Amino acid sequence: MPLDQNHANTGVDDRTDVQVFHSACPHDCPSTCALEVERLDPQTIGRVRGASANTYTSGVICAKVARYAERVHHPDRLTKPLRRVGAKGVGREAFEEISWDEALDTVADRLKQAAAEHGPETVWPFYYAGTMGLVQRDGINRLRYAMGYSRQHSTFCSTLSDAGWFAGTGSKTGVDAREMADSDLIVIWGCNPVSTQVNVMTHATRARKNRGATIVVVDPYVTETAKQADIHLMPNPGTDGALACAVMHVLFRDGHADRNYLAKYTAGHAEIEQHLKTRTPEWAEEITGIPVAEIEAFAALYGKTQRSYLRLGFGFTRSRNGAVQMFSASCLPAVTGAWQYPGGGALYSQAGIYGIDQTIIKGEDVMDTSTRLLDQSRIGPILTGDPRDLGDGPPVTALFIQNTNPMNVAPDLGKVREGFARDDLFVCVHEQFLTETAEMADIVLPATTFLEHDDMYVAGGHTHLQVTRAVIEPVGEARSNHWVLCELAKRLGAEHPGFAMSEWELMDDALARSGYGDAQSIWEGHWEDRAQSFEEAHFLNGFGHADGKFHFMPDWSAIGGNYAGMPELPDHFTIIDDRNDDHPFRLVTAPSRNYLNTSFTETKTSQVREGRPEAQIHPEVCTDLGLEEGDLVRIGSPQGSVVVHVRPTEGVRRGTVIVESVWPNRAFVEGIGINLLVSAEAGMPNGGAVFHDTAVWLRKA
Repeated sequence: MPLDQNHANTGVDDRTDVQVFHSACPHDCPSTCALEVERLDPQTIGRVRGASANTYTSGVICAKVARYAERVHHPDRLTKPLRRVGAKGVGREAFEEISWDEALDTVADRLKQAAAEHGPETVWPFYYAGTMGLVQRDGINRLRYAMGYSRQHSTFCSTLSDAGWFAGTGSKTGVDAREMADSDLIVIWGCNPVSTQVNVMTHATRARKNRGATIVVVDPYVTETAKQADIHLMPNPGTDGALACAVMHVLFRDGHADRNYLAKYTAGHAEIEQHLKTRTPEWAEEITGIPVAEIEAFAALYGKTQRSYLRLGFGFTRSRNGAVQMFSASCLPAVTGAWQYPGGGALYSQAGIYGIDQTIIKGEDVMDTSTRLLDQSRIGPILTGDPRDLGDGPPVTALFIQNTNPMNVAPDLGKVREGFARDDLFVCVHEQFLTETAEMADIVLPATTFLEHDDMYVAGGHTHLQVTRAVIEPVGEARSNHWVLCELAKRLGAEHPGFAMSEWELMDDALARSGYGDAQSIWEGHWEDRAQSFEEAHFLNGFGHADGKFHFMPDWSAIGGNYAGMPELPDHFTIIDDRNDDHPFRLVTAPSRNYLNTSFTETKTSQVREGRPEAQIHPEVCTDLGLEEGDLVRIGSPQGSVVVHVRPTEGVRRGTVIVESVWPNRAFVEGIGINLLVSAEAGMPNGGAVFHDTAVWLRKA
């Protein structure tokens, strides 16, 4: 697969023969940074920089992507297909190298055998966001639909946050992040951008420098972002809805509600005002742990600042009540009318602005909606035969996995392990490294990174569509997701025009269907900015609901089927796994700075910077439990228990425990990771993993 050498599109470095190529970061992050990548030769990259000409990236990227050469050229990259000949979960010594033809023939034969015995729904193609490229990520669905395999409800990340945002606004769009330059108050709620989305801080700190903007962070512990904030509000996990309601109580009470805006742009404003009369700061203090004075001060600041910008993240929605938490927070700018002003309003995601028609990429034209839909966050219960998931259908006896590592990232990890250990389960994993999921596979296929294939990307954090070409040739015998899917389709007899098209042809087709120019033109321009007009982005032409209004009384039934008992108005929804006598602490499994889910856990620099898994526990709790710095603590939930080292910290409340990042299981003392503790229960109303909603006990180990 020789590299197309005819399309260098950025320039030549001062050093001889070093070319600089435009690309885009593919990882599961809203920033989707525009990149400039040095190519030292057709097989080797050098430095990776943020594209300075892109007005969102602005030349700034996270350190882990800046050192991407360490990952691309890592000695542990998979370079040849492997067949397992030893025990599951052992490692590289359990595999032997085989040819691509032998590997693909084996996979196709085993999928055919499984379907012949149990029906096609026994096969479950499983994927997520290891790459966010529309072709390489989503093409697996074309194989799924063409073959009638089980469908996937993708719930690891954004299902709960989407539900909450859509409930009020009716549209997955918002105010351009670059407008933070015009803001006087920036509220970063439920995310830690210093560690996970650095560009938010670029624009927020510019506003502080140039306009004197105040930065407020809402987060249940002192993150690196909170350390840079002017104000930090630290609620108990799962109580953000109560905070939002108390703030709105003060806004109505003290005359900061914009009555004209409410009458013109919102529905349910009389009902919410009446409802909030009992949601006082005193009420919220009992629930959130935030003192009344802090709630009052923040509410006054927000109410008096027209140009107030909410940057709402995913973190506070990864809870059983997460959709209601997002919805409640999103109500604030509708009460004050902040949407009317430059630098005012809110942003959760811009994913709704692009309108890319992926019919051919995904194979949606051959999708049968009567085929069963399996919730990816419940892969553990599904693989262990839970009738709530399988019903009268067949067991899952074959998995084909791309772009995800469920042996680390899925909830209820004990059941995930049990399921993968089944002797009757065939697993093929297409991966860049021998992850713990790949170690459980029968066949492992080597995958390209984003620098070794073509693709296109939309973003949640900004408004640029980006088209990219391969920068270097595939490492070893690595092959792209699209190539593997097309080869399997030939062997399986899957019929769809998308399997006869190249990545570039698929992009051209999708772009043409969506009213864009061709992929080549966008690639030559590096990106296409799809920013909405001020009126559209601020919903001044109407919100996304049919009546054009922001809804204070959402129709949860229109978003998901599991809506019974959800509050009719913004509120603290008391459905969380709250503290009790047996489990007196709440666990948050927040992302770390140097890992991204389980990506980068293989790179030495990230490993050194992160050190080891640690539990951040308040010093007074440590004293009560006889724990000191570096001691081992056992953390337990109804799902099981794990052992980690202790880091006493003042930056958490006494009833909260923080364990950052999704570490490899083997990084933990007993070889099992933090997601062992997390329930696979689905959030309301449409599912969603509840990674930050776990009551636990602590004991000295």
